[in-house]
Amino acid sequence: MKNDYKIHFVGIGGIGVSSLARYFLSKGCSVSGSDASSFSELESLGIKVLEGHDTDHVPKDTDLLIYSTAVSENNPEIKEARRRGITIKSYPQALGDITKEYHTITVSGTHGKSTTTAMLALVLEKGGFDPTVIIGTKLKEFGGTNFKKGESKYLLIEADEWKAALLNYYPRAAIVTNIEEDHLDFYNDLDDIINTFKSYLSNNLQEEGFLVLNMDDKGARSVMNTFSGEVIGYSLNDKESKGIKLNVPGKHNLSNALAAFHLASRMGMGRSTILEALSEFEGTWRRFEEEEIVLENGKRVTIVNDYAHHPTEIKSTLQAAREKYPKKRITAVFQPHQYERTYRLFNEFKEAIDSAEVDRFLVSDIYTVKGRESEEIKKKVDSRKLCKETKKGLYSGDLENTAITLKKDLQEEEIVVIMGAGDVYNLRGYIKRS
Repeated sequence: MKNDYKIHFVGIGGIGVSSLARYFLSKGCSVSGSDASSFSELESLGIKVLEGHDTDHVPKDTDLLIYSTAVSENNPEIKEARRRGITIKSYPQALGDITKEYHTITVSGTHGKSTTTAMLALVLEKGGFDPTVIIGTKLKEFGGTNFKKGESKYLLIEADEWKAALLNYYPRAAIVTNIEEDHLDFYNDLDDIINTFKSYLSNNLQEEGFLVLNMDDKGARSVMNTFSGEVIGYSLNDKESKGIKLNVPGKHNLSNALAAFHLASRMGMGRSTILEALSEFEGTWRRFEEEEIVLENGKRVTIVNDYAHHPTEIKSTLQAAREKYPKKRITAVFQPHQYERTYRLFNEFKEAIDSAEVDRFLVSDIYTVKGRESEEIKKKVDSRKLCKETKKGLYSGDLENTAITLKKDLQEEEIVVIMGAGDVYNLRGYIKRS
């Protein structure tokens, strides 16, 4: 690719797309983009980011337009690129091309992708592999960004299953953390998801490659019967689990660490170096991210910000909170993400709420995902209905009202676990203002 190659990104603010934009910028390409709002982090790098979507946003002499899979293919900028004959690729297609140029390592699964990728990135860095890393979260070790440019032949990426994106990637080593029902706005059922993973591993994982697989997860185990390559299984019952010391709580994080441990071991890294790297891991953006705040009345509370938006993730996050704070009062605040997910996994969400070992469980309004919501489904489900069918759930309305409800009974040193993939992280600001 020429240094003066011009690439325009539609939906550049997305956590994955912005990482890819950083990658191409590091290669000397000219990068621009558009999104619903501006992004100062990218603009500070010299990337021109335009708000909104318009045909005029596509620069002259653009060689390639890359779009987020969250963006409609009827987007005016995509239409304009078609009219001009510009090459157009989705984010997974563009990233897939890159995976063919490296010794690529992928991390996939319903849960734990970002954390496992982050752990493995730091382990491989300490082992001298110097990988290029494209990840769907931000790391302190990467200067608070979602990208690291390496100088080696290794590329480490997070391989998402939404819209079967992972079928575009061609790894030499792969991790599968777990496989459960999710993204049912795209997949028919769990079998459909499992079949996608089977196709990925059978057709995309290089012949000389290997698979690191979570043997504790039924969905992950189910891919083994069609995969003929080398499989390295890991389990919380492994003897290695006793030697791993982490700064982040929860059995799910120990499982993620085991995946990183076994892949790095297979690549020749020594045990002590791997364990040292894992012990230094400080967590990722919006994954059990803790902050102590002082309210206007002088009370101190700890806010735990977490991306959990699936029933299994809610359970894991709250189990980790109770494990870390066994005697503290804990309030959970959950913002459901997408009407479709809430409707399809309604019973699972009910069970996750009622099984939680917390003192209060607030549920705010569902976060609407533009372009992915069915008006018919929106009539069938909402947070109020979800709470009515649980024993513990308390409907709290929008974020402002949620903050008011939350503060009515906040106690000194209380733990507030905020969960969701939408804008619920803004609740901290509402708490301070309300």
